[in-house]
Amino acid sequence: MSADVWLPIPPEEIEGLPAGPNYLFWDGGDDGEQAFPGDPADCAFYVVPYMRPAGLVVRPLERMRSVRVVQTLSAGTDNVEPGLKHLPPGVTLCNARGVHEASTAELTLTLVLASLRGVPGFVRDQDRRRWNGGFHPALADKNVLIVGYGAIGAAIEDRLVPFEVARVARVARSARTTARGPVHPFTELPALLPDADVVILSTPLTKATRGLVDEGFLARMKDGALLVNVARGGVVDTKALLAELERGRLTAALDVTDPEPLPEDHPLWQAPGVLITPHVGGPTSAFRPRAERLLTGQLHRFVNHEPLANVVLTTGAGRG
Repeated sequence: MSADVWLPIPPEEIEGLPAGPNYLFWDGGDDGEQAFPGDPADCAFYVVPYMRPAGLVVRPLERMRSVRVVQTLSAGTDNVEPGLKHLPPGVTLCNARGVHEASTAELTLTLVLASLRGVPGFVRDQDRRRWNGGFHPALADKNVLIVGYGAIGAAIEDRLVPFEVARVARVARSARTTARGPVHPFTELPALLPDADVVILSTPLTKATRGLVDEGFLARMKDGALLVNVARGGVVDTKALLAELERGRLTAALDVTDPEPLPEDHPLWQAPGVLITPHVGGPTSAFRPRAERLLTGQLHRFVNHEPLANVVLTTGAGRG
């Protein structure tokens, strides 16, 4: 087949790409339109550059009249969905399920353990050459609630098991049963929150989850509970979270924030009991090999006219 495929990784560095397509490299590194590797109208398969501003990566979409697949390298697709209105019906949007589970789950456990065991305070004491011991809670024997039990949520639970947690409760859009136990629907959150010592957010950002963690959600969390957000900043009402942090009733570990990047003068930086990392759940050494495996697999399916993996929606047809 003869079709342009835009890749954010140099094609010569990816082993196993199928023959046929015309592979072009574009990682969104230049804001100028001249940086496009070819005419967007000729692009049939667009792999969205990873960790680039949404306004930049959606720019070519309005000119992609022949595109058939839009493939993200992120677990969420909220950054490109606003640009889908420019596309004709029948374009398939796919996410990067299978790419970020390991990295994001690792960071989640890092944030949980660092927060519970007081690691940020120890780092500050090290900078001041102070030896300050003390008592800190363990992850062992804690009740953990995972809000958003997809592939990443399941990977997080895999890594929680060796830490002897008392119980893991799972919440997703709809109820189902897994090998590890039941997954509760979002409607049961009010009953589950009061028992959780650690609440982990790993849900996609959708109309249903934007602002999910609001004043009422936080009020139902038990005193001293830890909120961990590795989802999207917009899932949490920042003002409501700030109020709880400043009261000292809850603690938080946030890899994502709203707004993001967090402005230098934002009060969240100085809030007590909060650990902030700059959206680093995905970009690790584990990303590249998993991303390349995903792309080669998807492109083989595309060339051979086979069903694609990780389909989120088809334009003109709604979510899959």
